[in-house]
Amino acid sequence: MDGICTLANDRVYDQVIALLNSIEIILGKETPVCIYPYDDNTEKIAAAIVNRPQVQLYNDKVSMERWDNFAKMAWDTHPTAREQWQKAGSQGYHRFGTHRRYCAFDGPFDRFIYMDADTLLMGPVDKIFDKLNDYDCIVYDFQHKDITHVYNESSEQLTQVFSEEKIKTEIFCSGFYGSKKDLFDEKQRQKLIESLKTGEAEILYPMAPDQTLINYMMMRSGSSIYNLALNLPQDKKTGCCVTSPHFESRDNLLYDRDKRLTYIHYIGMSSQIFKELCEGKNITFPYRDIFLYYRYYHEPENQPQFTTKPKPYNQQPNLNQRVLKKLGLK
Repeated sequence: MDGICTLANDRVYDQVIALLNSIEIILGKETPVCIYPYDDNTEKIAAAIVNRPQVQLYNDKVSMERWDNFAKMAWDTHPTAREQWQKAGSQGYHRFGTHRRYCAFDGPFDRFIYMDADTLLMGPVDKIFDKLNDYDCIVYDFQHKDITHVYNESSEQLTQVFSEEKIKTEIFCSGFYGSKKDLFDEKQRQKLIESLKTGEAEILYPMAPDQTLINYMMMRSGSSIYNLALNLPQDKKTGCCVTSPHFESRDNLLYDRDKRLTYIHYIGMSSQIFKELCEGKNITFPYRDIFLYYRYYHEPENQPQFTTKPKPYNQQPNLNQRVLKKLGLK
């Protein structure tokens, strides 16, 4: 069985509802979806999917513990991860729970597309499932242009572990990818841990723990990776990130120079922004109306109505504002 999966807890509730609605609208009501819990904070999500029989909240505790342990073992091999995490204010493991997306490798679907909670489906995914007949992992992004959020580029080991060709063509964003069940069994997981213990762990980028690890898992195991962004003809490929300002909205779908997007990724935007927007705060950001359409698709009467001037979500306070705030006058 094929399906779509995501990772979530109640902190990203509004985004999850928007994602579920986009999947339903684009692929149909019967499309099976599995939500992997980031942590135990999932009461709102559980209540919201009661009337969505096609959606399940993953509850295989053995599977989740298996991947929890794998992530801990992997990061315990890293020479400086703890130090970097502490400097960033993280106690223990940084963003622990993001790796729960790996549960898809022993989850309910034989083939799956994983989508981050801050994505929306915009188009058909047939080409991704079709390619899974020939490859282990199908991706569609441009992360290979910036490897610094995947691997430690300054590590001399990087080009010893992976060829320059693999680095140029196989690196991907962990927010959207297609893959298969049972790709990483116990033997394969242990083999990866042993490789990390030899010193290879230093190539991992600790501040994006799930992204660097899934890239390492795929690339080090020799899994075949196919990136549509590198292989589609120029007149067929599209962008996918909210940072691209040129997408056009038509009938609540996004187009990149007349080509329909497969998905839009609101990458780099805090879940707090979406929460505050849905609570009625007039925050503006690229493709906000698209998000609101999918979030309130089944409850348009609850969509916030704005009367004030919108405030950009990333607006930096100017010097006068900072001084006034510091003096307690603002």
